[in-house]
Amino acid sequence: MWLLPPLLLLVVPGCVSSLYGPRSVSGSKGGSVTIRCHYDPGWEAYKKWWCYGEAWGSCEILIETSGSEQRVQSGRVAIEDDHSARTFTVTVEELQRGDDGFYWCGIQKSWTDLGHQVRVLVGPAKPVTTYPAPPETTSPAVPETTSPAVPETTSSAPPETAPALASLALSPPVTQISNSSVALTSSLTRFVLCNIHLVLLTFIKVPLLGSLLLSLMWLSRHQRDSTGK
Repeated sequence: MWLLPPLLLLVVPGCVSSLYGPRSVSGSKGGSVTIRCHYDPGWEAYKKWWCYGEAWGSCEILIETSGSEQRVQSGRVAIEDDHSARTFTVTVEELQRGDDGFYWCGIQKSWTDLGHQVRVLVGPAKPVTTYPAPPETTSPAVPETTSPAVPETTSSAPPETAPALASLALSPPVTQISNSSVALTSSLTRFVLCNIHLVLLTFIKVPLLGSLLLSLMWLSRHQRDSTGK
């Protein structure tokens, strides 16, 4: 009877196990689901697997690793082991209603493998909601307004009369030349007369006035002297 507990530990996985993970996961039809199973230190280099079936003895292995961290893909199922995190991840893509059921994630070892049961639930596909595009609003085109062209007004010069042109052509500028010469001559004459008057004033009139003043002074003095005697 003392051998029964050890035998039960070997036959029934999960009673004392180094492997654990979620009890169930769910996804929608056409979507994907991810299962992460964790293990204790010391199991990094062992092979990990994913199998389908409710009974442990009749479980069908779908995919397994080689003991390394290399990702393995088989159809819609992929498995990848991360030794540093001590976690291996199973991904099922493009879920179908037939994928619903019981699965096991396990570790291969001598005698009996380690295993953890997971229930995968597949629900109906999520309805895709499409929103209608807002109608495009186009503003009516504004008609172009063109202002009428303003006619150019050209002012015509009055025609010159033939007699006026003839008189302008025949009249010589003799009068202008004579007037200017007369004005120049009168200006020179005034200038010469002014200079002559200045010369006479300086050399003749001034000395004469001086002599007269001196004579008057002498006569007045002489009369005073005569009266005193």
